Amino acid sequence: MKIKRLGALLLSASLMLAALTACSSQTADDKAEDTKGADTAAAEQADDEENYETGDAGLDNPLNQDEIGENELLVVSFGTSYNDSRRETIGAIEAAMQTAFPDYSVRRGFTSQIIIDHVNKRDGEKIDNVTEALDRAVANGVKNLVVQPTHLMNGLEYTDLKNELAGYSDSFEKIALGEPLLTSDDDFQKVMNAIVDATKEYDDGETAICFMGHGTEADSNSVYTKMQETLTAAGHTNYFVGTVEATPSLDDVIAAVKESGFKKVVLRPLMIVAGDHANNDMAGDEDGSWKTEFEKAGFEVTTVVEGLGGLTDIQNLFVAHAQAAVDSLK
Repeated sequence: MKIKRLGALLLSASLMLAALTACSSQTADDKAEDTKGADTAAAEQADDEENYETGDAGLDNPLNQDEIGENELLVVSFGTSYNDSRRETIGAIEAAMQTAFPDYSVRRGFTSQIIIDHVNKRDGEKIDNVTEALDRAVANGVKNLVVQPTHLMNGLEYTDLKNELAGYSDSFEKIALGEPLLTSDDDFQKVMNAIVDATKEYDDGETAICFMGHGTEADSNSVYTKMQETLTAAGHTNYFVGTVEATPSLDDVIAAVKESGFKKVVLRPLMIVAGDHANNDMAGDEDGSWKTEFEKAGFEVTTVVEGLGGLTDIQNLFVAHAQAAVDSLK
C-alpha cells in the first residue's frame, strides 16, 4: 500500500511507466532501510509536485567537511528529504556519535541517490553518497575508519554497504563496520524498552499502540515478527507491529486490534526517520493510509509522527554498536 502523488503520471506514457515502477520500489522522499531500486524520472516528477513543508534545510549539518584527520566515524543512513526529521533523527544520532567519540571526525553518507538529488535540487544542500564519503576519507588521509549504519536490520542495504566497504579494504590501515539497530536479542529488548517508554502516556489499558515498519521481501522482514513476540512476551499485549509493504500487513494489525477489543489506537512509525511513509502512509488523510483505514474500522486514532532516531535510548544503542566497532580496531 502506497500513497502517491499521481499528477505526474499524466505527462507522458513513458513517465507513467516509470512512476508505476517506482510505486513498487521507492518513494522520492523516504524509504526504510531494507528495500532496493528506484526510478529517477518518477523522483523528478515528485520534486516538481512537492507542495508540503518539511522544515528548514539550513538547520541541518550535512557533515561533508574535509580536514577529517586520521580517525573517521562515517554514519551511513538511507536518508530522508524531510528536513526537520533528518535533523531530529539522523542528525541527532550523528551528534551522539561525536559526543561519544571525540577522537573521531563524524561524517555522513546516504545510500539513496534519489534523496540526495532531491534535497540538493530543492534546498541546495549537498549530502555525500557512500562512495563520495569514502573517497573523501581517502583523499583526507584517514587511517582508521569506522562505519556505523543507522539501518534497522541486517538486510539488503546492509549487505550492499558491506560489499562496498570491501572494495576500500586497502585504502585504510584499519576499517570496521558496526551492526544495525536490531541485531542481537539484547537489541530487541532495548528497542522494546525504548518504544514502550516513548509511548507510555498512551498506555492506559484502553488504547492499542501500533508501530508501522516498512517491510521487505527479504528474510530480514522477520525482525518485525520478532519485535511483536518480544513485546508480547514482556506483557505488552496492547502493542502491535505491522508493515507498509510486507507482513504483518495493515489488515493483519487491524484484525489483531479488533480481536483484542480496543477502541482507541495510537500510530507511530517503527522507522529511524519520519518521512514520506510516516507522514502519508501512516498519518495521511488520503484513502488507504493507516489512519484512515483504522478510522473506517471504527477506531479513534492518534498519530505520532516521530522517527526512532529521535529517541535518546535508540541513539545510545547505535553508539554502543559503534563502540564495539571501534574496539574491534584495537
